[in-house]
Formats: sequence, C-alpha cells, structure tokens
Amino acid sequence: MSVVVDRDQFKAELDAVIASGIFAKAPSLALLLEYVCNKYLEGQAEQIKEYNIAVEALGRPSSFDPRQDSIVRVEAFRLRKRLKQYYETEGVDHPWRILIPPGQYVPQFVQNVPGESNGATDQVPEAEVALQAALLPAASLEVDGPPARPVTPPRVVVAGRGAWIRWAAFAVLPSVAILLWTIWFLGSRPAKAPGAAGVAALPSGAESGEVRILAGSSVARYVDHNGNIWSGDRYFQGGTVFATPDHMILGTPDPEMFRSRREGNFTYDIPLKPGVYELHLYFAETLYGENNTAGGGESSRVFRVSVNNTPVLPSFDVIADAGGSNTADERVFKDLSPAADGKLHVQFTGLVNNVPIVSALEVVPGIPGRMHPVRIIMRARNYTDRLGHVWGADRYFFHGLEVSRVEPVSNTADQEIFQGERFGNFHYAIPVADGRYTVTLRFAETWFGPGKPGGGGVGSRIFDVYCNGTTLLRNFDILRSAGGPQHAIEKTFHGVTPDAQGKIMLSFVPVVNYACVNAIEVVDEGS
Repeated sequence: MSVVVDRDQFKAELDAVIASGIFAKAPSLALLLEYVCNKYLEGQAEQIKEYNIAVEALGRPSSFDPRQDSIVRVEAFRLRKRLKQYYETEGVDHPWRILIPPGQYVPQFVQNVPGESNGATDQVPEAEVALQAALLPAASLEVDGPPARPVTPPRVVVAGRGAWIRWAAFAVLPSVAILLWTIWFLGSRPAKAPGAAGVAALPSGAESGEVRILAGSSVARYVDHNGNIWSGDRYFQGGTVFATPDHMILGTPDPEMFRSRREGNFTYDIPLKPGVYELHLYFAETLYGENNTAGGGESSRVFRVSVNNTPVLPSFDVIADAGGSNTADERVFKDLSPAADGKLHVQFTGLVNNVPIVSALEVVPGIPGRMHPVRIIMRARNYTDRLGHVWGADRYFFHGLEVSRVEPVSNTADQEIFQGERFGNFHYAIPVADGRYTVTLRFAETWFGPGKPGGGGVGSRIFDVYCNGTTLLRNFDILRSAGGPQHAIEKTFHGVTPDAQGKIMLSFVPVVNYACVNAIEVVDEGS
C-alpha cells in the first residue's frame, strides 16, 4: 500500500538498504538505487527516465540509444530481484520497503508486509510483460524480465468504428507476444549471447591475432594512444557492469579504458586459434580507497584471477598492486595457450566475500619463452626504427614533463628516437611477465652545453637512476658520458627482474637540475 512519503523515513530506509550485505556485493546496483531514490526525494521524478539513468547513473555516453543498448532494463530487472531478496532476509522486519514497480523506474515507498510481494517481480506474468513491451517503446517502458529486442508495434490505419480498431489490435497481440517470446528465447541462450554488448561468440578457433576488450563497455570501437583498436565487452559469462564516467585515472594516457569495468564472479572465454599467446589484464580501483565513495584502501577488495583453472594472481589487491586507488594497473602473462575447447578461460573469483573487477583484457600472439619487447619514446606518437622495431608513445610514467627536441643528434641511425624527452623527478612502472630482462636507456643532452639554450657544460645536469630500488646510474652526467651535447648514448643493464607487483620500476632522481631520458627499451632475455 502506497503512503504519503516521509522523507526522513525514506532516506533512512535507503541508507539501510545500501549498507546491507546484499547490496555491498553489488555496488553498481546500489548506485542505481541511490540515483532513482534521490531523484524522487528531490522532486525530480519526471527525470527518472531510461536515458537519464543510463548516462547519469550507469556511465553510458551521451550518445546512448535505448533501442540499441538494454543496460538500464537489465540492471533494473536485477535491482528488483535484489530488493526482493533483501526484504525476504535482512529487511524482513522493516516497517517500510522501497519498491521499483514493473513497467517504470520511479521508486515507491510502501508498507512492508512480510509474506506479501508488494509488487515484486515474480507477480507479473511473462505473457503480460511481453504484451506491454509490444505496445510501448523500450525507451518509455521497463520490461521486467530478460530484455527483448525492441519491437515496433504494427501501425493499423482504419476508417471504421472504434470497435474494429480494438478488434484488430487484440487480433495481432498473440502474434506479437509469440514473436517477442521467440526473440527472447533465442537471444537468451549463452551460445548466442555471450554478453550484454550483443557480440556473438565466434566458434572455437575462429578468431586469431589480437583481441582487445573494454570490460563493461558498450562502445563499438576505441582507438588507444598507441593506435590499438579495442571493442566493447564480449565473451563474458556472469558479472555486472560498473562505470565511473569522467573519473580521474593516474598513470595512463588512456583513462577511458579504466572508467568502466566488469565486476562480480565472472569468466571470459576467449576463442583463439592454437598457439602461444600473451595476456594483459588492466585494472583501476575507483570505488575503494582515497577520494573514492566507499573509502577504505588496501584489503578492501581481494580476489583471485585464474587462466584455464590455474591461478595466476592467487590473492590480488588492485590498490596494493598499483600503489594507490584511481591508478591504472597492468599485469602481463606469457606462454599461454587456449584450452582443449579452443578458448582461453580467464576466471575472476572473489575472496572473503570481495568482488573481483577488471577494466580491460588484451590477448596478442606470443613469442614462445619470451614477452614482447617494450619500447617507449618520450613523445605522443609511435615510431618504427630502421630495424623495423615499433617504439610506442610515452606511457607507464608518473610525474615529470614531456618536451619535444628538434636538435639533430649524432651517433645514432634513428634521430627520431631522441626527438622527445621526459624530464623532472619521475618514474616509470613498466609491467612485464615473470623473467629476466635487458633494460636499455637512451639519452642525448640537447639543452645544456656550449651554444645550447641552457648554456653551461659538464656538471650542469646530474641525476641518479634506480631500478626496483637498486642503483643503475649514480651521479650520471650525459655531457660527460657522451662526450658533448647532441651525442646519443645508451646505457644497458642485463638480468633485470620485476618486483612482486610484476613491474620494472625505473626512478629518475635529480641531483643537479632535472633528470631526463629520451627512450626506454625492455627486452625479455628468455630462458
């Protein structure tokens, strides 16, 4: 029974629901519930529409089209079921309950009568839902059930009596209902619909080459800073979508890759041809930790990642691994192959009631026994050198400034490698697979020296370089080591191993003036 809403009681009930254990395991649903309830309490019930929910609460772009993306209907269906579960367990003795009635998104505040559904989802016959969906467009009606593809009702043009119109409408309703049921049935089978993005899974071994997936995203195509092409979410089973639009993400030139994610217990089953592959997993903690809504920090979210049922991250904490919240994190695994069914199974499992997450997955053909080399130049675009090696645009850095250098550099066949520079007090966290690596640093002094903009000479720039806490270069002076300005110099170090977080941490620390570097190369030494 609906009542006159007492704002304080409504707000208290909302806070209790969101703080419950049931909703703690589904933060995206808690955000959705909080959004519609707050809009209602603010007197803005007319704004609680599918488009607004998608863009403002679920992080969809302003180009969101409810006819193409059923995310709001899917999440509202899940929210109703979660509310029903809550009021059958933790909230069974509450005097009030929050209800999202079928067919709409505006919440209701009703008396809680234990044992009565008060409009819960199991009280709406599926046939009635199908008929409602046939008569109203998806954007204006929430279908409480597995989402069906929007169907435009037939347009009937008649010149006779109203009775004839009603007769014609009822005559077509059974056919429309059957059609909708067929669409839902075919679209709900896992083999045909691996994920909410609606991208059909390819047969085993049908996809070769590179696979890049933005978890939780419905984008059709995204091109990253290095020109790699990513698709929206696909090949998943289980989990839910969580989005943080416009959230600040540190440590990446592509923050958009980390503003949506899949969470829960879920698996990605990626079809691949036989062979050896390299897997990159991308994470960013945007719910827990400093400056985030849920607070907390290390240990707030701990989970396991397995590949083909073998743990590769047995107890993974994104904040601890990345060194903070809202920070891009990448883990790399080499020498992986698809299972006997022709798929690479990447499994995410929560530990101690925690909820796993992932922002993106990348699978590329591998090199047996080795990880692909990492080559970085300190500028905004890629470069292919004279040996055919591709140097990627600047990434994995924290702090410092990037600057262009146009002065010609001697002692190198690839002057373009030295046309960008990062300077200051900065570090690079380069993700690598387990193994031993050769690290080469490239420098050229084009600022200090006789006739140069900075003037001075030897001793004008001195700095240290550390790798995972071990000194690589002490009181390094590019002018002294290279023999003069605009002379390229390389410093190579062998047998470098990653830290416990799977990173090669290169720190550039000023002693006199700023530290700097022009390029970094990391090459797997193999076994």
